[in-house]
Amino acid sequence: VDEIHDLIVLAEKIIQDPARFSEVCKGKKLATCFYEPSTRTRLSFESAMLNLGGQVLGFSSADSSSASKGESVADTIRVISSYADICAMLHSKIPVINAGDGGHNHPTQTLTDLLTIKNLKGRLDNLTIGLCGDLKFGRTVHSLIGAMVRYPNIKFVMISPEELKIPDYIRKDTLDANGIEYKEVNVLEDVLPELDLLYMTR
Repeated sequence: VDEIHDLIVLAEKIIQDPARFSEVCKGKKLATCFYEPSTRTRLSFESAMLNLGGQVLGFSSADSSSASKGESVADTIRVISSYADICAMLHSKIPVINAGDGGHNHPTQTLTDLLTIKNLKGRLDNLTIGLCGDLKFGRTVHSLIGAMVRYPNIKFVMISPEELKIPDYIRKDTLDANGIEYKEVNVLEDVLPELDLLYMTR
């Protein structure tokens, strides 16, 4: 929670005075190594680095990297470390800047969501959050739940059709394990008055 707080404070400073931060990464290079395709996530990293005065290099899919010739991720990272100061990666089980691990989590999107919630509501605790849409495969929802359960007095209202309900492992390992209050419904309009905010997914 302390680390998340520090990141949000810094992000708020950047939002308030972007010009002050426009050269903080001058002379630095970001390598974006995306073994799984994701145009929006990759471009968001590259745009952020450019806005901070840095430069970017990298690849957008495993097919356009040496992985297609059998090179291991570890070897690729060793090479990239000679060229770049930091690496943003979308892959499974790689502890760099984790831009996502397939269908499970999306941690950098969650940091953006936490910043948005903090800016809109002024807090990250004492909230009833509606999560609506594809809750079964929506990795942003899974990550947001994992982050929000760290804060006091958080409640969730899960709004989805039966076939897109939250996975059992999220319910058991994250919600129930942390004693989080939640309920599951099918109709958005029935619960709108109860919500402090509504998180819509595709």
